[in-house]
Formats: sequence, structure tokens, C-alpha cells
Amino acid sequence: MIEAEDARLKRMSMRSWRRGTKEMDLILGPWSDAHLAGLSEERLALYDSLLNENDQDLLPWVLGQREPPAHLAGLIAEIGAFARTRLAR
Repeated sequence: MIEAEDARLKRMSMRSWRRGTKEMDLILGPWSDAHLAGLSEERLALYDSLLNENDQDLLPWVLGQREPPAHLAGLIAEIGAFARTRLAR
């Protein structure tokens, strides 16, 4: 069964806001609100794969405490920069 585009975006948004840890909710939720609708299919697929990662791995990657997997490094850097800018206000 093929997932409709709007259902996919809603699912990804929900998974961004309801991670399991509040820290990742507050990092991925606002980023997804600001970026999901404008992502290419390739970037959506990459972000969808990122959503399958554990919060215990994601948080140190976003905070720069550990090196992320190479295929996610660019997206993780973008999300981290967005979060730092947002929190610096």
C-alpha cells in the first residue's frame, strides 16, 4: 500500500514531536514544522530514516558530542544549526 503524501507528512510530523524524550521533541518538532513541506523526495526519505534512530543516539549527534553516520551527517548538522539558532533567541 502506498502512503499518500499528506498522510506521510503528518506521520513524520507526529514522529518528530512525539519522540519519547522531551529534548528530541523540542529539536525535531520545530525543525519538521519549518522544513518538512519543502523537502525533496530524497530529503524526505533521509529524514524518515533519521526518525527510525534512537533518541539516545540522535541527541549526542545533534549536540556534536558524537559523530553521526556519514549518510545522516549533513541533515544532522542542519537540524543542529536550526536548533541552536532557535534557542539563541
